[in-house]
Amino acid sequence: MALRDKKNPTIIHSFRYALEGIWYAFKNERNFRIHTAAVIVVLVMAKIFALSVMKISILIIVIGIVLALELMNTAIECVVDLASPDYHPLAKIAKDTASGAVFIFSIVAVIIGVLFFIPPILRLVL
Repeated sequence: MALRDKKNPTIIHSFRYALEGIWYAFKNERNFRIHTAAVIVVLVMAKIFALSVMKISILIIVIGIVLALELMNTAIECVVDLASPDYHPLAKIAKDTASGAVFIFSIVAVIIGVLFFIPPILRLVL
């Protein structure tokens, strides 16, 4: 049996491992929980304001990217901590740049949210 087969004997195992990673991030990473809460707020607002299917599709893509980047950031932090338990400038750079990727796309997500939600909010208020 090849190493790959031993690691993930079935697709169910692969899914289970992926869900374990997501659950780990949810339990242990504050920012992942914050982003998850933001997802709920955004999806509720999308329903309330009856956004178009196109806009909801874009929101789902953006949400997926933000959450995936958070998971990648967590993975990078764990690997860096394993490889370099003591402080090292390169370890800091690896962690900071991974965090920066999440930050940049989170800003993009906020901008998209503002573009999608401000007009219906203004129509409601004005």
